[in-house]
Amino acid sequence: MTRRELDAAGITDPALRRAYARCRRLNARHGRTYFLATRLLPAARRPAVHALYGFARWADDIVDDLDRDVTPRRRAEALHALEEQLVAGLRDGTSAEPVVRALAHTAAVYDIDHRYFLDFLASMRSDLEVTRYATYADLEVYMYGSAAVIGLQMLPVLGTVTPREEAAPHAAALGIAFQLTNFLRDVGEDLDRGRVYLPEDLLDAHGVDRELLRWSRDTGRPDPRIRSALRAAADLAEGVYRQAAPGLDMLDPVSRPCIRTAYVLYRDILRVIEADGYAVLHRRAVVPRGRRAAVALGGAARAAAARLRTRAPSRGDTAPEVPR
Repeated sequence: MTRRELDAAGITDPALRRAYARCRRLNARHGRTYFLATRLLPAARRPAVHALYGFARWADDIVDDLDRDVTPRRRAEALHALEEQLVAGLRDGTSAEPVVRALAHTAAVYDIDHRYFLDFLASMRSDLEVTRYATYADLEVYMYGSAAVIGLQMLPVLGTVTPREEAAPHAAALGIAFQLTNFLRDVGEDLDRGRVYLPEDLLDAHGVDRELLRWSRDTGRPDPRIRSALRAAADLAEGVYRQAAPGLDMLDPVSRPCIRTAYVLYRDILRVIEADGYAVLHRRAVVPRGRRAAVALGGAARAAAARLRTRAPSRGDTAPEVPR
């Protein structure tokens, strides 16, 4: 499948093909839902999504690797080195580092604003120092760089049927909705890393603090105050999904099945969390395989129908015409 995608995208340089293949492996290994949805895109557009995901995953791993032997200083140095490679790669259009090389090529092909990548790294750097957020407004500043820009990076690849600036707020909201879902699902793992992403004003409203979360995590015992706070966090995420929803129909029809599938599967994580009594401090919420398969199958049918309706063969099987 990798060869077909690269051929469809018109990527012929052997080193560049290897760079994109590495990004695809990162996507397949770490982003189950994301990778599943990406497979619903026309083949020509998938390498660009793999490059965007691969870079974000690489930076995130520098910050979140649980190896306690890696000091914050070493993580900061690694992020700084990555940023230097990124800046040089975006400037030169290439890089000795495969992930940066693929990203630089994607940014050039789809004319993606370079500031989005720098804003993303700024949020990653803050993870090395910031372990709490007093208010949702504070968290939003972080999420712009860590999540909203991911949606904005994706938009040129996906294409739109409306002016891009009209779709942009919805794309940014979808990135934030996905991240809020991850924060809720991963609250226990983040706590182990010394971070709490749920804003303190939300927790305080339900009588919850870091110490109570730590107690519940360590003892495996639930607490109604925590359950109430987590339910409020899920409601907050649901509100952002509603903000994002109008953007789905603004996308190029051949891209909609991919993003709609991701939308449904990520939102399903909230349903699983609710059904499990908001026990995310004690076990990871996972959408059942059968449900994931059913949603993906429906998405595949819609994707096939959309490709049949389009008259532009470059959207699926040859080098892409850059979407609006």
